[in-house]
Amino acid sequence: MGRWLWYALTGRLIPRYHAWAFRDLTCRTWPLRHLARLLVPAVPVAAALIFFLPGPMSVRITAAVTGMVIGLLYSFVFLHESTDRRAVKLGYPSGAVEAARRHREAPWDGAIPAQRDRSHT
Repeated sequence: MGRWLWYALTGRLIPRYHAWAFRDLTCRTWPLRHLARLLVPAVPVAAALIFFLPGPMSVRITAAVTGMVIGLLYSFVFLHESTDRRAVKLGYPSGAVEAARRHREAPWDGAIPAQRDRSHT
């Protein structure tokens, strides 16, 4: 758990965990995993803002939640670039993450049209 937190906070992993991190960036649920990595640093900051800023609690909560939503939306705009940069930090070449995702999805891309062609003959 400690290594995952370090990884989520953009810490460097030892080479032994590079393959695991690459799988984390390319597996089927990689966008959800990216969201989890984003929430790790965001939640404590939002909690600090809620508890330590002066003013009505409703305003503090609204400000913290709105800030988190805007930050998450902004991060999801650069989702592919962010995961590519993380993979480059691990020592993989730029574009390796997208290539691995395309390779993982490739069998499904070709199977559906081929099945459709056979059904019409």
